Amino acid sequence: MDLDTVMAELKARGTSQNVKVYKRHGAGEDVFGVSFAELKKLKRQIRVDHTLAEQLWETGNSDARTLATMIADPEEVTPTLATQWMKDVSYYLHGTEVAEVVARSAVGLSKMRQWRKQKSEFARATGYSILASMLKDDPESLEDHECERILRDIVTEIHRSPNRARHAMVTAVIAIGVYKEDLTDEALAAAEEIGDVEVDHGETDCTTPKIGPAIRRALRKKDAARRG
Repeated sequence: MDLDTVMAELKARGTSQNVKVYKRHGAGEDVFGVSFAELKKLKRQIRVDHTLAEQLWETGNSDARTLATMIADPEEVTPTLATQWMKDVSYYLHGTEVAEVVARSAVGLSKMRQWRKQKSEFARATGYSILASMLKDDPESLEDHECERILRDIVTEIHRSPNRARHAMVTAVIAIGVYKEDLTDEALAAAEEIGDVEVDHGETDCTTPKIGPAIRRALRKKDAARRG
């Protein structure tokens, strides 16, 4: 498919109800309201098309940008492209989606280290989301000593970090506790120090999980899956 065809498909598949919902979540004004089920159908049709992904991202349309992250080729993600996409993020969902692509690329580790230290809300949030995605895909992608250092940073910085960054930092602690099993106790100890984390999710029903209970629930599910 070419860009015009895909944009026409996105417009046709959007709904006014989804537009209202997505706007409440911060998607902005340029949104068609395409459900994730419909986006996944388009993804299956297109498969991987990195050139088209870049074109879709450049439109600025919220649905097009989500689809772009779904069909992008991580092997073609350059440092420049990763940085540009991150800087374009103004909607928290896009930050998570960009993080998932960058995490699977050759620049994932370097961008995680760089962005999680930045002060801006979406840079920091995207950096910590890369960490969670990397650990989910491959727990050995980060050394234990680096994860321990990151836990200490989060304990020190989380409550004074920007809004969406706080949510991503919570998910990072959970990811360390769940996927780095030798560090579960350290992650739970960090959760105790951190306590409840306040995040403004706007006019939505979204919430930020309590870290300790979330780690324990995830570990119980892992144990149940292992037992069959």
